[in-house]
Amino acid sequence: MPRRNRVTPFGEIVATPELGMFMGNRGVLHDEAGNIRRAWQVKRWLLCLLEFRGRHRAVMTPGHYTELFFLDEATGLAAAHRPCFECRRERFLAFQAAWRTGRSRDRNSSLPAAGELDDRLHAERIGPDGTKGTFPANLVELPDGVILQQRAFRGEAYLLWRGSLMLWTPGGYRKKVSCRVDEEVLVLTPRSTMQAIRAGYAPEVHRSAGEA
Repeated sequence: MPRRNRVTPFGEIVATPELGMFMGNRGVLHDEAGNIRRAWQVKRWLLCLLEFRGRHRAVMTPGHYTELFFLDEATGLAAAHRPCFECRRERFLAFQAAWRTGRSRDRNSSLPAAGELDDRLHAERIGPDGTKGTFPANLVELPDGVILQQRAFRGEAYLLWRGSLMLWTPGGYRKKVSCRVDEEVLVLTPRSTMQAIRAGYAPEVHRSAGEA
């Protein structure tokens, strides 16, 4: 029976056997029996490597942070996580620099601290009604690597990749979907993260995006 520790682009935590390319956390979400009791504990939602310096963890150890897993970085970013400063330092620094460029074209402005990123992402990840935060945009305005919803298919998530929409599933991207460049969609990737991607941060994407 798979554990409930896999994250979708909607930020939901579900049970599925595939672990994906990355791990991350949002604090301690599970009880002593390993049951998820809350969606998040802290504003610091991280995206981490599956392996780092030979460290070994017992998944869902009572009192320790809940290990969450993601199909790829694009999925984690859509769910409003960010690169970890410890195990993914180079990627964090690249994200930090692209975030600054995306929000301000002044390269002499100060780099945002990790806490500033977390506060901004927390404000964007949850909508006014408590559900997943989204924003509308035309496809032509968006960079490759963001994940979105088509208005006609609210329950499905699509990766925008090389001019096509790729249907997201827990095991990978399964098919290309036709779209118009002027189509208005709902973007799951937080606006600030989308701006960082547009400014040059390239999310790591599951290999199936190139196979579908």
